[in-house]
Amino acid sequence: MFKVSCWGNRSFEFDPQRAALVVIDMQRDFVSHDGYVGLRHRKRNPLVHIIPELLGVLGAARSAGLYIVHTREGYAADGSDVNPYKKALDYVGSPGPGGPFLIRGFHGHDFSRGFESLAGEAVIDKAGFSAFYNTGLERDLEQRKITHLVLAGVTTQCSVHSTLRDAVERGYFCLTLEDCCATEDAAVHGATLRIIQSENHLFGWIATGRDFTHALIENRVPGSH
Repeated sequence: MFKVSCWGNRSFEFDPQRAALVVIDMQRDFVSHDGYVGLRHRKRNPLVHIIPELLGVLGAARSAGLYIVHTREGYAADGSDVNPYKKALDYVGSPGPGGPFLIRGFHGHDFSRGFESLAGEAVIDKAGFSAFYNTGLERDLEQRKITHLVLAGVTTQCSVHSTLRDAVERGYFCLTLEDCCATEDAAVHGATLRIIQSENHLFGWIATGRDFTHALIENRVPGSH
């Protein structure tokens, strides 16, 4: 067992063999300076600052034997899996430097450098925000007897929090890594973390990437196996 120091003097305890790191939507169009989001911010993408910490967490999680799940938000080129509300918002398929925004198979839709999946790791393609929406993720986790999820990626208030809420409804114990998630607006990031912590930590635990990595390397619970 491992023990992570968290917000509110709490601890998140987990067996690495029954835990998964869920790396959410670390795609070129979201987390590169010359992708869709980066160009919107004049190549000063506010999401990229999490990359070094999250790469460190990913490496440590792999070494500790956690199951790794990578997600990508993406839609069919013909728009057949874009729901009516998202069609009305008119952002899916918008022209971008890596091809139509969030259309599967184009350069911008794929993983940013360093976040490519390795053999044995899951890739969840989702036509929505939550990693559980019309995917086989829950079945995969059940087959592997996964009970604890560690969430990171972009964006905090959208795909990360949507996945978190769905995970909590399904009974998973969830840890959100605050400095391994990001939004385009820092105030929105902070507000989302406060929601997770609200009502006696209704949506689980919050910790830093450093504390999580430290737990993977050094911090076993005394007397545990």
